[in-house]
Amino acid sequence: ITQLQVLGEQIGVPVYTKSDGTKPPAIARESVDWARHMMHDVVIVDTAGRLSIDEALMEELRQVHDATRPTETLLVVDSTTGQEAVNVARAFHDRVPLTGAVFSKLDGDTRGGAILSVRAATGVPVRFVGMGEGIDALETFYPDRMAERILGMGDILGIIERAEQAIDKDLAEGFEKKFQKGNYDFHDMLMTFDMMRKMGPIKNIMKMMPGLGVSLPDEAFDAVDDKSTDRIKAIILSMTGKERSNPDIINGSRRKRIAAGSGTSVEEVNNLIKSMYGMRRGMKQMNKMQSRMEKHAKKRRFF
Repeated sequence: ITQLQVLGEQIGVPVYTKSDGTKPPAIARESVDWARHMMHDVVIVDTAGRLSIDEALMEELRQVHDATRPTETLLVVDSTTGQEAVNVARAFHDRVPLTGAVFSKLDGDTRGGAILSVRAATGVPVRFVGMGEGIDALETFYPDRMAERILGMGDILGIIERAEQAIDKDLAEGFEKKFQKGNYDFHDMLMTFDMMRKMGPIKNIMKMMPGLGVSLPDEAFDAVDDKSTDRIKAIILSMTGKERSNPDIINGSRRKRIAAGSGTSVEEVNNLIKSMYGMRRGMKQMNKMQSRMEKHAKKRRFF
């Protein structure tokens, strides 16, 4: 209750609570009456977490549903549970008719295949995904973007949208063209890091990069913070202008020089260059797939 009250104060939303022993179904019913009296437009009834095997709590949930007759009934699922999320969603859907699902902690799951499984098993659409713990980390779910993410193609549109909020529109359009052509280099990476600081947690943005989400393990993303990105920037700044524009010329001796100049190891330099190649491949693969889809669409229109 205290957590909800604090959150309500942060976002300017009144919270109706009772701590006199009143049962949850009665509190939920009273909250709707209170909201009508206060002339509020929307009521969100937040129930305590529960397991589908807990018969008493599941019955209480059904009573809350019957007492309020909600327009929407959303199940919040922990995405880190993997395929177990399917069993949870199916069990809840059998007891309380769901109208949608919300997947939390998606910032800690590089794949998210359970989302598609829940949709297929229950027929319930996924409405939102949680990409972090902040109040601004709840995002609208886009199935096509999730499919691209699962296939390792990243989420270019998501990056562009965040970039448009953080940087100048012309600059964002320039990045979009570079992404489409796969002409990404270390100059662009430097600018990307500066944008990332304005766009939210850096590890979340990196997971959206084509090729990068599947070329690095989860542990590598978990280790990403401002200090680690500062080390990456130091490596890039130790390169010459030609090396930043064309990573192909960075041979063994150049890598040793870059490592010495940035105070890092040759292994770190190698990993960064490998990541750059992975990002470029991902961008080119996505561009080829889009071209094929466009040609296919034109043929269908012709016939």
